[in-house]
Amino acid sequence: MSTSETFSFPIADRLAGVDSSPVRDLLEVVNTEGIISFAGGVPDPAYFEVEDVRDAYAWVFEHQPQRALQYASSEGEPELREQAALRISRDLPTTAEQIQVTTGSQEGLFVVAQALVNPGDTILVERPTYLAAVQAFDLNGAHMVGVPTDEHGVLPDELERLIGEHDPKFVYLIPSFQNPSGICMSMERRRAVADVLLRTGTALVEDDPYGELCYTGEPMPPIASLPGMSAQTILLNSVSKIIAPGVRVGWMRSEGPIQFTLTVAKQAIGLQSPVPDQLAVARYLETADVEAHLDRVRPVYAERAKAMYAALEPVLPDGAQITRPDGGMFLWVRLGHGIDTTRLLQIAVAEGVAFVPGASFYAHDPDESTMRLSFVTHGPDVIREGVERLASAIERYQREN
Repeated sequence: MSTSETFSFPIADRLAGVDSSPVRDLLEVVNTEGIISFAGGVPDPAYFEVEDVRDAYAWVFEHQPQRALQYASSEGEPELREQAALRISRDLPTTAEQIQVTTGSQEGLFVVAQALVNPGDTILVERPTYLAAVQAFDLNGAHMVGVPTDEHGVLPDELERLIGEHDPKFVYLIPSFQNPSGICMSMERRRAVADVLLRTGTALVEDDPYGELCYTGEPMPPIASLPGMSAQTILLNSVSKIIAPGVRVGWMRSEGPIQFTLTVAKQAIGLQSPVPDQLAVARYLETADVEAHLDRVRPVYAERAKAMYAALEPVLPDGAQITRPDGGMFLWVRLGHGIDTTRLLQIAVAEGVAFVPGASFYAHDPDESTMRLSFVTHGPDVIREGVERLASAIERYQREN
């Protein structure tokens, strides 16, 4: 073989034929010049607490430089595990020993899949659900089944029916300001879901990255905090939304023997999460006024959510459905009328606006007319301009089809 020829590596079956990644494609669109992007859940960097974060890292390298640069335990740094436990304990009593640190909650999803899923195992997920969770579970050989949802979240009767039909390894839910729909599960619905899971003895993987970004009232307690649920729940959190997404630090809470299994899976994937980041996040959570930061960004994002909804409502086709989130980062649109949003995206980018087509958020049988839009990146004026461009794209699509 000449050196100019391309060597062909034998690809694992689970990746054979994969020629695109929804997350990779999304990040490429986010960074395209001249595009108003509603695609990624990208926080407005103007609201990062840069000084507090800088101070936290500076403290680490002033007081613990050798430790920050050394190998450490796979479970995570004690200070960070303690701070994570304190935050969760506001709703659910938690000790530092019940915390496994991860490099962002996305790694947590892959660790969970590695620890729990055998090829062919069934997982129940919301319909729709988080696209990168679909990717993580799919790459580990899971068979995913979508559970129907309404404006209050997953339907308990359908959840129970599908548990009986499929005997899933676990149920994966995002109860608070769900990605992609923006829906927040009511307390009544959370109790009903917990009742189903307890009666059927079904494990829950609960993903809660958005719960603290609530714009009205207090954050909802996780399903894991309901009576009887903590032992059969793996609860995932992250600092992406309370500090910054560039700081790739998250954690999982679990109880019992599964903790050791999760640690072994974490070791195999990444050995340990970066120690400087862990120590800096622990310092930040201990010394910074996190609640003041959240109080600063919540009304800003609430205004943007209202602006996007108000701009979309009059320009979408008759019968289109829009969720109206009161927290989180996303709203969900169902256009109907046979519109394929994957094809629409090509026109939209040409018009100077981007979103995420909804098909990637379904485990199966996607609604091709859906799309996810994020409202947190831009101010109201830019949001209105972006929606005008989207309206032009929809009109052009309908003319050409």
